Amino acid sequence: MSEPLWLPERPRRLRQTAAIRQMVAETDLRASQLIYPLFVRTGRGEARPIASMPGQHQWSADRLVGEVSRAAAAGVPAVMLFGIPASKDAQGSGIEDTEGVVPDAVRRLKDACPEVIVMVDLCLCDYTDHGHCGLLTPRGTVDNDATAARLARAAVVFADAGADVVAPSDMMDGRVGAIRAALDASGHEQTLVLSYAVKYASGFYAPFREAAENRPQFGDRRGYQMDVANAREALREARLDMAEGADLLMVKPALSSLDILARLAPVVDRPLAAYQVSGEYSQIMAAAERGWLDERTAALETLLAIRRAGASVILTYFAVKAAQWLSA
Repeated sequence: MSEPLWLPERPRRLRQTAAIRQMVAETDLRASQLIYPLFVRTGRGEARPIASMPGQHQWSADRLVGEVSRAAAAGVPAVMLFGIPASKDAQGSGIEDTEGVVPDAVRRLKDACPEVIVMVDLCLCDYTDHGHCGLLTPRGTVDNDATAARLARAAVVFADAGADVVAPSDMMDGRVGAIRAALDASGHEQTLVLSYAVKYASGFYAPFREAAENRPQFGDRRGYQMDVANAREALREARLDMAEGADLLMVKPALSSLDILARLAPVVDRPLAAYQVSGEYSQIMAAAERGWLDERTAALETLLAIRRAGASVILTYFAVKAAQWLSA
């Protein structure tokens, strides 16, 4: 038998049992750090499966209450709502409808689950018939300032309905400042703004566009969403949104932007959110359905990686399952 090696350090000793590993873990993952994205549509009794997002549905507001109650029971503190209106037009006017699908859902949720933090995605792409995130000029380009003004009015509509957080995801310049000013002027000083500060033009959004029924009818969104090649630009966008009054900042997508989270975390003085987007969710689900990987192991590993990179909170379609796994 050979003599044992003498080494000045043996880090493997800290990995030998589950109890030791848990005691010295550098990163934690808790249900309280998760936000559950949900799609709400018009109608009653609806829970339509989303083919490209296994396990996810489009919910009518009455059925949504039950799903949010289930999430809250699992320990998930917050939801993010995406609206699918009955009709759309070129101006996205439905976003300002006080009786629209999202304000109705918000009121129902605040009545039934007052302890749940209700966040509302704020973007015109769900409401325009052309599928772009803003109002268009006669040339077919996005009108930045007119879009920001409409989003500011819509933010007040959502806050009036009871939303705790409005989350502009359009990537227009100056929209955070316009929204903050409109909320404050209408008596909603306590309503939070979660800015999609760093939203890349990503190929991982494809299942979401089926779920939200908002695929662009022409062109793409690269003229306003960020180029995936750019990192310094993310710092600039984050600083601008902080200066305009954002309470929280979001990076999207999460898994392909871990380096961006790691760059932002030390230099921003706001809570940092990351969105594990539809494509990131669906690729895990598809592989798990084929037996190529274990859903629970892969999902929790990716969520821990997002936390390790610097995210304070995570939007994820795994929210309810993850909360249940963590409590088991």
